[in-house]
Amino acid sequence: MLLLYILRRIVWSVPLLFAVTLIAFALISAPPGDYITSFAAKLSESGDVVDQARLDALRERYGLDEPFLLQYWYWISNAIRGDFGISFEWQQPVSTLIWERMSLSVTLALATLMFTWALALPIGIYSAVRKYSIGDYLVTTIGFIGLATPNFLFALVLMYIAVVHFGSDVSGLFSDEYLDAPWSWAKFVDLAKHIWIPVIILGTSATASLVRIMRANLLDELHRPYVTTARAKGLSEFRLIMKYPVRIAINPFVSTIGWAFPQLISGAVITAVVLSLPTAGPLMLQALLAQDMYLAGAFILLLCCLSIIGMLVSDILLAVIDPRIRFR
Repeated sequence: MLLLYILRRIVWSVPLLFAVTLIAFALISAPPGDYITSFAAKLSESGDVVDQARLDALRERYGLDEPFLLQYWYWISNAIRGDFGISFEWQQPVSTLIWERMSLSVTLALATLMFTWALALPIGIYSAVRKYSIGDYLVTTIGFIGLATPNFLFALVLMYIAVVHFGSDVSGLFSDEYLDAPWSWAKFVDLAKHIWIPVIILGTSATASLVRIMRANLLDELHRPYVTTARAKGLSEFRLIMKYPVRIAINPFVSTIGWAFPQLISGAVITAVVLSLPTAGPLMLQALLAQDMYLAGAFILLLCCLSIIGMLVSDILLAVIDPRIRFR
């Protein structure tokens, strides 16, 4: 039954992915003009002469004069084979530009997700079990501060503390000698020395939000009849809480996997700019501003894939951990 459920979810994911990519490509193409229009504006700002014949030749070369559906078909059919086209802005293959940045973004997202879960789960349980205690009020206050503080402001404060008090290098994810070096154990250790600052910055608001969700859900479960029955049978308080109400209240944690990855990758643009992180966010922003449709489209396609894979994983995990969910 579980295998059929997984196969059915995978089959439904394929048309969903094509529908989302079609909408994403339409949104990229929606603003007035195209990359050639932006290119002509840059030439005019620098004082160069704009030759209309040259612009028309470029538009024909890149296929920008083709109908929208034909452009989409050329792009998606090549993307399935791993060819995302040529970036107008960088004049390089899109795959060359995005893979290293996407790998760093996924690494940062995974580290942030683990950091968030490692803090939010035990703190949320403690806050619910010790409701209205001093610890609960303290956690609630810190959580509200974490939600109210913008990530970029927290980044500036943490950068100052790291530089002044700890002497840490806070620019980027690697030291200068490892920027273009091949992957090795030394480069991995250098990444670990730099990644903790963006992980704390990106994970703070998510942790505060999940603590509140976990606390609210667990409070709803702690006074249910099955908890009273289990307590009357003599189960220890720790085992009772972890075996029954926590298993039900943890559902929101699992369901966040579907949106956690794309949100961390696309929603950390300002933080990545402040910290000079070589991740996908700043390059995607630059591609959208320049109307570099193939580069922006590749990023959005990968974000859609991450979203669909995340939703698939969260659905499967929910079906496994929660017996109330039926595969039908």
